Amino acid sequence: MSFSLHRCPPFRAEHLGSLKRPQNLLDARYKEHKSSAELAPLEDRAIQDIVKTQLDLGFCGISDGEYRRHMFWGTFWPALEGMEEIQNPPLDTFRTYVPDIAAFLESGHQPGESVYCVGKIKHTGESTYVSQVEYLKKLLPKERWGDIKLTMAAPNWYHLRYVDGKAYPKEVYASDKEYFADVAKAYQVELDILYKAGLRNVQIDDPNLAYFCSEKMLDGWKEDKSNTISADELFDLYIQLYNDCISQVPSDMHIGVHLCRGNFVNSRHFSEGGYDRIATKLFQHMNVHTYYLEYDTPRAGGFEPLAHLPKNKNVILGVVTSKFPELEDKEELKKRIYDAADVMAKGQGESREEALKRCGVSPQCGFASHAEGNLIDIEGMKKKLQLVRQVADEVWPGEA
Repeated sequence: MSFSLHRCPPFRAEHLGSLKRPQNLLDARYKEHKSSAELAPLEDRAIQDIVKTQLDLGFCGISDGEYRRHMFWGTFWPALEGMEEIQNPPLDTFRTYVPDIAAFLESGHQPGESVYCVGKIKHTGESTYVSQVEYLKKLLPKERWGDIKLTMAAPNWYHLRYVDGKAYPKEVYASDKEYFADVAKAYQVELDILYKAGLRNVQIDDPNLAYFCSEKMLDGWKEDKSNTISADELFDLYIQLYNDCISQVPSDMHIGVHLCRGNFVNSRHFSEGGYDRIATKLFQHMNVHTYYLEYDTPRAGGFEPLAHLPKNKNVILGVVTSKFPELEDKEELKKRIYDAADVMAKGQGESREEALKRCGVSPQCGFASHAEGNLIDIEGMKKKLQLVRQVADEVWPGEA
């Protein structure tokens, strides 16, 4: 498949990075408890296969399926100075109304591990992600290195979940702003390392931002008298945190952020609520290039918030579900894309055709944010990805 137009991220047909892991890799890691050295050749083979699958299906943004990771957030946070991973963390450190924590508890689970600040945060200068980029470079011709997409954990990931005062010791940081300043510096170092390794396409995965669309969480926030600021004020801090994290990236490094409402065992989601209440700040104040948005079910609301998306920003419409194998109707998917473009066009005073130039299509989330993945097998995943590619080819003929 060849493309003549639009050969830089974001692409018309996208996926969200995490892909179903082969069973032999899952068995080796979780049943046989093989060491990292023993897992490496199995991971290599699985990544080779999934890269070939992506290329065969006509995808341009290529990931390693997150096959070297246990969970989607990877290994960035535990590797920072001043951060420590704790097994079976104490429940009294968590805001139990934050949707992922609430879902764990409601389903009889609790976080098996979490990462806590124990000292001043600083990047060590060694990236735990860069080897993933380097391996993908071995599998692709040099002219395709810019297509490699790496997913990263959100800079607020180990903040929202913690009760006020538990995200960091007060003797280490006097305020959220001080804490976030060092988090931002760590991200700046990481992004610089990755850029120098040839990475040009970064997707930050952030369910936390979508949680601010959840009335259930917002009610919990208001009821929690330990909170010293409002949820709206915290959202503002998170927007500024993002902008600080990416403030040093070169102009040819594409930064996108993925918002969803969670993936958990049995394809469970964590939260509900449309983007309406956060749209203006999210789209107009955050300095990312692209938003990868969940839109597969009514739990994400309607397209109306896209009216606030500025003309210089893109949206990838996650209208295909990754949670279940049933295939969506292709014509209905195309209609939804056109409906979204019409909202964007009306909001920004442009034509549908102009708005479509800022759009793409994808599944609403990854297929395996957690190790086992959603209630869909590898063949079912391939059919979903093929559907995404077909829709993109019909809405944007000849474009990547």
